[in-house]
Formats: sequence, C-alpha cells, structure tokens
Amino acid sequence: MARILIIKLGALGDTILATPIIDRIRAHHAGDAVTVLTSPPFESIFCDWPGLDTVTFARKGLRAALATIAWMRRQRFDRVYDLQSSDRTRAYCALSGIPECVGNHPCWPYTIHPADAWSGGYHIFERLNQILHSAGIAPAKPVVYLPLAEVKRQEVCDWLRQRGLADDQFAIMHAGASEKHPHKCWPYYQQLAAALQEQALNTVWIGGREDSERNRMLAKTCGVDASQCFSVNQLAELARHARFAMTNDSGPMHALSGSGIPVYAFFGLTNPMRNHALGQEEHVITRQPPGIKGKRLTNPDYRLANIDCEEVLSRLRRDNMIE
Repeated sequence: MARILIIKLGALGDTILATPIIDRIRAHHAGDAVTVLTSPPFESIFCDWPGLDTVTFARKGLRAALATIAWMRRQRFDRVYDLQSSDRTRAYCALSGIPECVGNHPCWPYTIHPADAWSGGYHIFERLNQILHSAGIAPAKPVVYLPLAEVKRQEVCDWLRQRGLADDQFAIMHAGASEKHPHKCWPYYQQLAAALQEQALNTVWIGGREDSERNRMLAKTCGVDASQCFSVNQLAELARHARFAMTNDSGPMHALSGSGIPVYAFFGLTNPMRNHALGQEEHVITRQPPGIKGKRLTNPDYRLANIDCEEVLSRLRRDNMIE
C-alpha cells in the first residue's frame, strides 16, 4: 500500500475548485493511504470525505514551515501531489524526501508535471486537469465535491424549517468579498432583495465573520441573516433548497456551485474566464466583452456599479427565475 500526500493550503475558492481533482486522485489511489495537507481554516471541507485523512499546519511563518517539512519527512510518503505549487510548497517538496513529486511547473523538484509552463491564460481547473493527465489520471468533471454527513445535512433542514423557508421560495445572496478586494462587491443587493420580496421570494444572506455587519444591516430591510451559520459544505446543501444564488467573485460563490442551482456571479475588474464557478459560466454577470485577457482589468466601464438592479432583474426574468 502506497502512502500518498496531497497539498492544498488555500485560499477558500481555490481549495473548493480543487475538490473534484482531489476526489479523482483519491479514486485513482483506491487502496492506498491518502492524506490531504491543508491549513486550519479549510480542514472542515475534508472532514466528511470517505477514505481521506486530513492534516493541518499553519500556512505562514518559519516555525510552521519547519514543522511541516519535518512531518512530511517522518511520514515517508511515496508520492506527493502539490496542487498549491507555490514557492513555499515547492520548498516543502524539495526538502521532504518524497521520491515522486507531482506539480504545476516543469521544474525541480517536480518529477511529474505538464510539459508547458503555466501562463495563467485560462481557467485554473483546466490546468489542474493537466496535472492529473501528466500523472496518468483520468480528468475530473467540473463539479465541486463537498460531501456532508447526514447529521450536518439535517442541521440545514432544521434551520430552514425553523425560519419557515420552503424549498424554491428563497434566493441566497452573498453581498461581501475578501476584505482586500472591496471592488468585487456589487453595490445594489439591497434593491434586488426588495424587488424579489415583492414577488414573495425571500432572501437568505450568507457569509462569514467579515460579512456579519453587512448582512445584519441588509436583513433589517428584508431577508434572513445567516452569517456564520453554516460550514462551507453546508452552504452547498443550503443552496439545494434555494431557487438561485447571487454572489460576488468570492469563496462562497464556489461553494454554492456544488448545489446544482444557478449561481449568478458578478465580475467587474476580475476575469471570469480564469476562475468562474465550475459549471456556472453561463451565469456570469459582467460588462466585460467575451474572451478578454488578463487577470486584473482596469477599464472603468467594467466596474460593478455600472450594472444596475433592473439589468439583473431582466436577466432573472429571461432565465425564468422570476416573473
């Protein structure tokens, strides 16, 4: 039985995007001992995965790095899949003593990798599948994998029942984004929620600690504040009961995409072709022309403030989400 390590330290959206890739690696190594190395904020994503062990180390700091490398050396893994492939994790692999290193870049210490260098000119999921191909593994389907224990699924159902939220009678909205990227926030969520309420469609405001104050204020007007109520995997379960979701370019956007409902996402000065939610490309809302290149865009015409509430309502009517 081989010992297999998968490295994926973060961030939230990137980790969720990698879940179908990690699931394919796990299936390929059925019968082997497979461990995911991640950082503490993302441990819960892997808690309910069958056949997968999870280990966490802090992501930053010299002491944490030395502890991580020492642990990797002690475990005597046979192969590592470095799905992070950052300078930090390349150093981990180089000093780990693991004989087979699978990574994103055609350079040392990776012994298995795509033939070409990563330019970032297309969606990261496509590149992750190229890493699988280089290792002789069949490609993953673009479907987020967020398994959930029955008791945690029931918690979501109980929460909905206690608040009188029936299936298909509410929309999920995530009005926030990373604190480092306020430009990713569409400014008209409150107007949209009010318009939906006139059609008897409620709103559930989701998010973490950093979204709590915003959601509290939004819920004063209409909707239900669900800040910090659910884990990442539970958000996907919550969304299965909703009619659709509306988000910014954020980690929750990716979590909600695992539900199968339409997840509409606003992209202003970030490029959706690089990191739209899996299976949700047709639900991107942007002023960008098709096929635009680049990671960070500067054209003021693309700013989210230029997308008004009526434009979004028209889109929802066209898609038969509302009347």
